[in-house]
Amino acid sequence: MKSISKLCALFVVLAFTFASCTKVTNNSSTSTIIQKGDWKVILFSESGNDHTSNYSAYSFTFNANGTLDAVKSGATTSGTWNTGSDDSQQKLYINFAGSSLNELNSDWHIIEKTTTLIKLEDVSGGNGGTDYLTFSKN
Repeated sequence: MKSISKLCALFVVLAFTFASCTKVTNNSSTSTIIQKGDWKVILFSESGNDHTSNYSAYSFTFNANGTLDAVKSGATTSGTWNTGSDDSQQKLYINFAGSSLNELNSDWHIIEKTTTLIKLEDVSGGNGGTDYLTFSKN
Protein backbone atom coordinates (compact mmCIF):
# COMPACT_ATOMS: atom_id res chain seq x y z
CA MET A 1 0.00 0.00 0.00
CA LYS A 2 2.89 2.35 0.80
CA SER A 3 4.32 1.70 -2.67
CA ILE A 4 1.12 2.84 -4.34
CA SER A 5 1.00 5.99 -2.20
CA LYS A 6 4.62 6.79 -3.03
CA LEU A 7 4.00 6.16 -6.72
CA CYS A 8 0.95 8.46 -6.71
CA ALA A 9 2.90 11.17 -4.88
CA LEU A 10 5.74 10.88 -7.41
CA PHE A 11 3.27 11.15 -10.29
CA VAL A 12 1.72 14.31 -8.81
CA VAL A 13 5.14 15.91 -8.31
CA LEU A 14 6.19 15.08 -11.87
CA ALA A 15 2.92 16.41 -13.27
CA PHE A 16 3.39 19.76 -11.52
CA THR A 17 7.04 19.89 -12.56
CA PHE A 18 6.25 19.38 -16.24
CA ALA A 19 3.30 21.79 -16.13
CA SER A 20 5.42 24.58 -14.67
CA CYS A 21 8.24 23.95 -17.15
CA THR A 22 5.86 24.26 -20.08
CA LYS A 23 4.91 27.84 -19.21
CA VAL A 24 8.53 28.97 -18.95
CA THR A 25 9.48 27.18 -22.14
CA ASN A 26 6.61 28.73 -24.10
CA ASN A 27 7.50 32.31 -23.10
CA SER A 28 11.19 31.67 -23.69
CA SER A 29 10.36 30.04 -26.97
CA THR A 30 8.44 33.09 -28.20
CA SER A 31 11.34 35.37 -27.31
CA THR A 32 13.83 33.04 -28.94
CA ILE A 33 11.77 32.61 -32.11
CA ILE A 34 11.03 36.30 -32.63
CA GLN A 35 14.66 37.39 -32.20
CA LYS A 36 15.85 35.19 -35.07
CA GLY A 37 15.79 37.13 -38.32
CA ASP A 38 13.52 39.78 -39.76
CA TRP A 39 9.74 39.63 -39.91
CA LYS A 40 7.05 41.11 -42.12
CA VAL A 41 3.36 41.75 -41.50
CA ILE A 42 1.19 39.49 -43.66
CA LEU A 43 -2.07 40.40 -41.89
CA PHE A 44 -3.29 43.36 -39.88
CA SER A 45 -7.03 43.43 -39.43
CA GLU A 46 -8.63 45.98 -37.15
CA SER A 47 -12.22 45.16 -36.18
CA GLY A 48 -12.73 43.40 -39.52
CA ASN A 49 -11.05 46.11 -41.64
CA ASP A 50 -7.93 44.97 -43.49
CA HIS A 51 -5.01 47.38 -43.00
CA THR A 52 -2.25 44.95 -44.01
CA SER A 53 -1.03 47.19 -46.85
CA ASN A 54 -0.14 49.91 -44.30
CA TYR A 55 2.53 47.62 -42.81
CA SER A 56 3.51 45.04 -45.44
CA ALA A 57 6.45 47.11 -46.75
CA TYR A 58 8.15 47.15 -43.32
CA SER A 59 10.81 44.73 -42.14
CA PHE A 60 10.63 44.20 -38.36
CA THR A 61 13.61 43.20 -36.20
CA PHE A 62 13.01 42.20 -32.58
CA ASN A 63 16.30 42.82 -30.76
CA ALA A 64 17.48 40.95 -27.64
CA ASN A 65 17.61 44.20 -25.63
CA GLY A 66 13.84 44.73 -26.02
CA THR A 67 14.01 47.25 -28.83
CA LEU A 68 12.09 46.81 -32.05
CA ASP A 69 13.13 48.28 -35.40
CA ALA A 70 10.75 48.69 -38.33
CA VAL A 71 12.52 49.56 -41.58
CA LYS A 72 10.77 50.84 -44.69
CA SER A 73 12.61 52.32 -47.68
CA GLY A 74 15.75 52.81 -45.58
CA ALA A 75 13.96 54.73 -42.80
CA THR A 76 13.89 53.14 -39.33
CA THR A 77 11.13 53.55 -36.77
CA SER A 78 12.06 52.29 -33.30
CA GLY A 79 9.87 50.83 -30.61
CA THR A 80 9.95 48.27 -27.81
CA TRP A 81 8.75 44.72 -27.33
CA ASN A 82 8.47 42.14 -24.57
CA THR A 83 6.79 38.83 -23.85
CA GLY A 84 4.87 37.74 -20.80
CA SER A 85 1.53 36.40 -19.71
CA ASP A 86 -1.69 37.87 -18.43
CA ASP A 87 -4.82 35.99 -17.41
CA SER A 88 -2.97 32.74 -18.23
CA GLN A 89 -2.49 33.88 -21.84
CA GLN A 90 0.89 34.31 -23.50
CA LYS A 91 1.36 37.88 -24.70
CA LEU A 92 3.59 39.85 -27.03
CA TYR A 93 3.75 43.49 -26.00
CA ILE A 94 4.54 45.97 -28.79
CA ASN A 95 4.96 49.72 -28.40
CA PHE A 96 5.85 52.29 -31.07
CA ALA A 97 5.22 55.41 -28.97
CA GLY A 98 4.38 58.54 -30.97
CA SER A 99 4.94 57.04 -34.40
CA SER A 100 2.94 56.15 -37.47
CA LEU A 101 3.08 52.51 -36.33
CA ASN A 102 1.12 53.13 -33.13
CA GLU A 103 -1.82 51.04 -34.41
CA LEU A 104 0.40 48.03 -33.67
CA ASN A 105 0.74 49.05 -30.00
CA SER A 106 -0.95 46.47 -27.84
CA ASP A 107 -0.59 43.52 -25.51
CA TRP A 108 -1.21 40.94 -28.21
CA HIS A 109 -2.44 37.47 -27.25
CA ILE A 110 -0.31 34.83 -29.00
CA ILE A 111 -2.72 32.44 -30.70
CA GLU A 112 -0.17 30.52 -32.79
CA LYS A 113 3.59 30.47 -33.17
CA THR A 114 6.06 28.53 -35.23
CA THR A 115 9.64 29.32 -36.21
CA THR A 116 8.33 31.19 -39.27
CA LEU A 117 4.89 32.51 -38.27
CA ILE A 118 3.43 34.33 -35.25
CA LYS A 119 -0.33 34.95 -35.12
CA LEU A 120 -1.63 37.50 -32.64
CA GLU A 121 -5.04 38.68 -31.47
CA ASP A 122 -6.26 41.63 -29.42
CA VAL A 123 -9.82 42.06 -28.17
CA SER A 124 -10.37 45.76 -27.69
CA GLY A 125 -11.75 46.88 -24.38
CA GLY A 126 -13.09 50.12 -25.88
CA ASN A 127 -15.15 49.15 -28.89
CA GLY A 128 -15.25 45.39 -28.36
CA GLY A 129 -13.70 44.71 -31.78
CA THR A 130 -11.05 42.10 -32.40
CA ASP A 131 -7.75 42.92 -34.11
CA TYR A 132 -5.44 40.38 -35.73
CA LEU A 133 -1.75 40.73 -36.49
CA THR A 134 0.35 38.06 -38.18
CA PHE A 135 4.10 38.18 -38.66
CA SER A 136 5.91 35.96 -41.14
CA LYS A 137 9.64 35.48 -41.18
CA ASN A 138 11.38 37.16 -44.13
